[in-house]
Amino acid sequence: MERLFIRFATLTAKIAGKPWTFIACLAVVLTWAVSGPIFKFSETWQLVINTGTTIVTFLMVFLIQNTQNRDGAAMQAKLDELVFAVKQADERFIGIEHLTEHELDAILQEVEARGIAVHAGKPAKPLAGKRDRVAAIAAKAAIEATPRRKTAKI
Repeated sequence: MERLFIRFATLTAKIAGKPWTFIACLAVVLTWAVSGPIFKFSETWQLVINTGTTIVTFLMVFLIQNTQNRDGAAMQAKLDELVFAVKQADERFIGIEHLTEHELDAILQEVEARGIAVHAGKPAKPLAGKRDRVAAIAAKAAIEATPRRKTAKI
């Protein structure tokens, strides 16, 4: 059952991304719009497009999400394998998709700073270890949590 659903979701996502699919959907909407005067713009006429688009959208969300989840997991596994296989790579990048948003932001800041330094002609430095990042995050949180002293106006 799962393999059948995966094949169906993949095929649907591929078809949904084609220009001809867009043109076909546009043709359906235009046909519906042109038929308005024939049906005197009745509530049933409006209900047809509302119901149809709602059902299609509802089902497509799940199919496309399934496809993207699998694609994302496959890409992450491939990237992890590449990081593992390259000797100079920092293996601490393996599995970082499971870190918190704050931890990822700290890593991103370090990577961007290293990139700026490399583009400026400086040698690349290794990234700080996880303990260093956790300590930096904790220090930043402590600074942000510390109340600031108000200075008296003279």
